[in-house]
Amino acid sequence: MGSTVNRAWRSCCTMWASCGLSWPAQDIDILGTLSHPSRSRPSRHLLFVFVRTHSAVQGTPLSATLSLVMSQCCRKIKDTVQKLASDHKDIHSSVSRVGKAIDRNFDSEICGVVSDAVWDSREKQQQTLQMAILEHLYQQGMLSVAEELCQESTLNVDLDFKQPFLELNRILEALHEQDLGPALEWAVSHRQRLLELNSSLEFKLHRLQFIRLLAGGPEKQLEALSYARHFQPFAHVHQREIQVMMGSLVYLQLGLEKSPYCHLLDNSHWAEICETFTRDACSLLGLSVESPLSVSFASGCVALPVLMNIKAVMEQRQCSGVWSHKDELPIEIELGMKCWYHSVFACPILRQQTSDSNPPIKLICGHVISRDALNKLINGGKLKCPYCPMEQNPADGKRIIF
Repeated sequence: MGSTVNRAWRSCCTMWASCGLSWPAQDIDILGTLSHPSRSRPSRHLLFVFVRTHSAVQGTPLSATLSLVMSQCCRKIKDTVQKLASDHKDIHSSVSRVGKAIDRNFDSEICGVVSDAVWDSREKQQQTLQMAILEHLYQQGMLSVAEELCQESTLNVDLDFKQPFLELNRILEALHEQDLGPALEWAVSHRQRLLELNSSLEFKLHRLQFIRLLAGGPEKQLEALSYARHFQPFAHVHQREIQVMMGSLVYLQLGLEKSPYCHLLDNSHWAEICETFTRDACSLLGLSVESPLSVSFASGCVALPVLMNIKAVMEQRQCSGVWSHKDELPIEIELGMKCWYHSVFACPILRQQTSDSNPPIKLICGHVISRDALNKLINGGKLKCPYCPMEQNPADGKRIIF
C-alpha cells in the first residue's frame, strides 16, 4: 500500500519541480506572484515593465510604436497567465491523486483492528497513553512540555518518577557542551554498580578528559601526566588503550595533529561518550534506552498492516472470537531482531506461546513443554514424554524461567 502512495507523491513533487516551484509551497497566488519584479521569471519582469510604462505615460497620448509594444506586452501577459492557470490545474490534479491514493490504501478507522474486549476501561487507556507520552517527553529532554502535559492532563507524577530523567538530561546537556564534570561525578558515585555491569564508562570519561589536556599542547603536559594517575584502577582491563595515550606524549611537542596519534583528537569521541553514558545510565536506573512510546509506535507501523489483513479475514469468515486474549496476538508477527527484548518459548506440542499462567515445564528427560500440554499428556497418573519413551511422574517437572 505504501508503494502506491509513494509513487503518487513522487509524481506530485516532479510536477512541482517542472513548474519551477519548490515543495512544500504556500498557496498559489498568480497575480501576487507576477507582481514581484525581483524574481527572475520573464513573465513577472514583463508585467513589472508594463506597469512602469503605463505609469510613465498615463495621461499622455500613445505613439504608434508604443501602442504596438503595449499590445504585445498585454498579449504575452495574457498567454503567461493562461499557462500558469494550466500549470496550476495540473499541479492540483497531481495533489488530488496523492489524497485519493491515501484514501484507497489506508484505513481511515484503525481502532476497529483490535476488539474492545482486549483493552481495559477507556480511562485506563487514556492514563496509560498519557504516561507513555510523558515518559517520552522526559526522556527526550522536553521538560517544560512534560510539565505542561502534567498540568493539563491532571496526571499525578511524583518527584521519584521525574528525578532519573532530570539527572540524565542534566548530564547529557553538559556532555553536549563538552563538560565532563557532571558525568565524572555521577560515574564515581555509581562506580560499584557500573563495575557490576562491566561498564567502561568511567574509564572512557577519564580518557576523554586526558585527551582534552593533550589538545592543550605542551603547556598541559605536566597536568596530563598528573591526571594519568586516574587510569591506575583500570590498568588490568584497558592496558593497551592506556599505553597508546602514554605514547602520544612523545609527540606533544611536535603537535598531535600531525602524529600517528591524531585519531585521539577526533570529535567522534564526544558522540561515543554520550551514547555510552545514555546506555549505561539507563541500565543502571532501570530505564530503557529508547522510549517505550517510540518503540511501540515503530512496532505498530510494522504490525498494523498484518493486523488489518487478519481483521478482514476474520470478518469474512465470521470468526470474531478467535482473538480475545489481552496478552497475545492471533498470529506471530516478525518485528526483527531490534525488537527482541526477552526470550520467548512456544510449546512444541500445542504450538502456543507460554505465559505466566501457562509456563514452560522441563521434564526429567530434558525436554520442555508447556504446563497445559503436560496436563493433557497425563494418563493414569503417569506422563510419557512425547519426544522420548521415558515415563515419569508429572510432579517431577520443573518450571523454567527464561
